[in-house]
Amino acid sequence: MLERINFLKPEAYPPSGEEKSAARVLDITAETCPMTFVRVRLALDRLPPGAILEVLLKGEEPRRNVPRTAAEQGHQVLSQAELPGGLMRLVLRRKG
Repeated sequence: MLERINFLKPEAYPPSGEEKSAARVLDITAETCPMTFVRVRLALDRLPPGAILEVLLKGEEPRRNVPRTAAEQGHQVLSQAELPGGLMRLVLRRKG
């Protein structure tokens, strides 16, 4: 089961409308490429078409590659937001 990471305080980083409806939250901040997108793809594959996935990631390579690869595979990038500590919150809608 995918869980929200503990060190982000929800009141400090309120979710947008898309993030409030996220079916899953995936933390890949400790992963390195190519495992970053492998984990995202597996999570997306487990969701029904149109479902929302919120991804927390860190590092320049995942910031470039994960949104680009998700879009190339037909998923919709709903938002990207910078967070403190070099983190990024990426919200994706599964294709279909």
